[in-house]
Amino acid sequence: MENNIDNCKLLYNTERVKLWMPEYGRNVQKMVDYLKTIEDREKRNEQAKAIVKVMAILNPQVHIQENWEQKLWDHLHIISGFDLDVDSPYPMPSMENFYQRPEVVPIKKRPIKANHYGRNIESIIDLIAEREDGEEKTAMIRQLAIYMRQQYLIWNKDTVSDQTIFQDIEKLSDYRIKVPEGLQLNKVSNDMNYSRPSLNPGKSGRNQNQRQKGNNKMRKQRNNK
Repeated sequence: MENNIDNCKLLYNTERVKLWMPEYGRNVQKMVDYLKTIEDREKRNEQAKAIVKVMAILNPQVHIQENWEQKLWDHLHIISGFDLDVDSPYPMPSMENFYQRPEVVPIKKRPIKANHYGRNIESIIDLIAEREDGEEKTAMIRQLAIYMRQQYLIWNKDTVSDQTIFQDIEKLSDYRIKVPEGLQLNKVSNDMNYSRPSLNPGKSGRNQNQRQKGNNKMRKQRNNK
């Protein structure tokens, strides 16, 4: 009985040889390992083409990429551990390139001036600041102010005046932008839903609806004062 249990012992993947490309599975790895043992070169080339066709079926999204056939042959060489002697229609990739780390992308990091507006707002402000004064720039400032007011109300449930938003625009632009005098924004509708991004999307919508009703009621009470 004990011998039968030992013979039925499961072999976990963690105890097996590590796969070069796990996305193709262990069966493809076994095919490539067997391919390397075929001595007849013509037969080895035929089997290599057959394995590439199987890989194309297992990885259909590769077809949307440029030079997808070359990528499959590259993957074949990678799975073989760069130890496959076949007549490939494409040059064999080098192991050095496979292990080479990608170049670091330079990213300019600077602190966000106002977290509740976000970094994209600062980029938009920079673009508007470079515009010449005129109707087009005024329209862009107005649309920016409307969007910033929405962001403000998401994180601050109290009402906000247009003047506060205009001051924030000028401050965030380092006073390169001067909001035109007399610029007005549309009134905020009590029916608008300005809610924070949910950190728990699995919650039911019932609580959200209750919060929305409560927020609308509070806004109506403030407007009636």
